[in-house]
Amino acid sequence: MSRRDRIEQALTAALHPATLDVRDESHLHVGHAGARPGGETHYRIIISARAFQGTTLVARHRLVNEALRDEFATGLHALAIAATPAN
Repeated sequence: MSRRDRIEQALTAALHPATLDVRDESHLHVGHAGARPGGETHYRIIISARAFQGTTLVARHRLVNEALRDEFATGLHALAIAATPAN
């Protein structure tokens, strides 16, 4: 299973998003810190979830990062996160 698939599974299980888009942008970071051959190190996540209602942007990012703790422990280097509350 790819890291992208694991990220989608983890976020779905933790936050039950209304919308979720996970993009591997590792190819844009070749030669930068944390980049590795084969990619799967840098991702962009666009997520909308009811779990974000009433939370600050920082709290939303913390929820996403917490859900992906295992991925960070196994080579995920960076996330660009756009997190909004769902209606």
